[in-house]
Amino acid sequence: MLLLEGKKAIITGGSRGIGRALCEVFAREGADIAFNYNVSDERAAATIEKIESYGRRALSFKVSVTDRIGIIKMVRKIHEEFEHIDILVNNAAINRSDNFATTTERAWDEVIDTNVNGVFNVTKPVYKYMLRQRSGNILNLSSIGAMRALPTAVHYATSKAAVIGFTKCLSREASAFGITVNAIAAGIFDTDLSDALPDRWLEMHKFWCSKGRRGHPEELAEFAAFMVSDKNSYMNGEIVTLDGGSIT
Repeated sequence: MLLLEGKKAIITGGSRGIGRALCEVFAREGADIAFNYNVSDERAAATIEKIESYGRRALSFKVSVTDRIGIIKMVRKIHEEFEHIDILVNNAAINRSDNFATTTERAWDEVIDTNVNGVFNVTKPVYKYMLRQRSGNILNLSSIGAMRALPTAVHYATSKAAVIGFTKCLSREASAFGITVNAIAAGIFDTDLSDALPDRWLEMHKFWCSKGRRGHPEELAEFAAFMVSDKNSYMNGEIVTLDGGSIT
């Protein structure tokens, strides 16, 4: 029996990095997948091809999580196609390598709009369908930068701390309707997002992380598949750290 047999999942930011790994692993575990992306049609096509290689249905939508009206239309279309939505993974996020002293209002707004408002924009319409079903599983991706005093950008850490608060408070409200909400506080993974970090910071990470390396996206995806599966039926409102073993 596959972990996600027969499930219907929405994954934001599914064309690359952790999002793409989530799409692949969830499809391998039996789920039909819908995902959004914002830039590369070529990468989105590659993700679709991988999902379909497992014999699963794939839907893709080129729409930003910051486009509230576009996201509402996307979720409606997904529900029409899938008939129900069992899983939502809020993965889409951006970062900027800024010091607070030089952070512009535009950079702050971009990060907060994508990483915080984007979670609201996607979750709200999906949540309405889950309420009617009296079932559902929501997984949000946060960061260890939200929990520890690390040399990361203040706007990014702030946005990911908001995701933790969102997860904890929504989990209590949602549980009355059979909906589970959890989060992963991710460390540094081998993605485009971490490639933008300063080389000095990445070198420091080798000593700071007991595994001595960045995580692989599929390592997070494998754990996420368990977290949103029926086998993980008693966890709710939890923020699970997955960072390769912090020594700080």
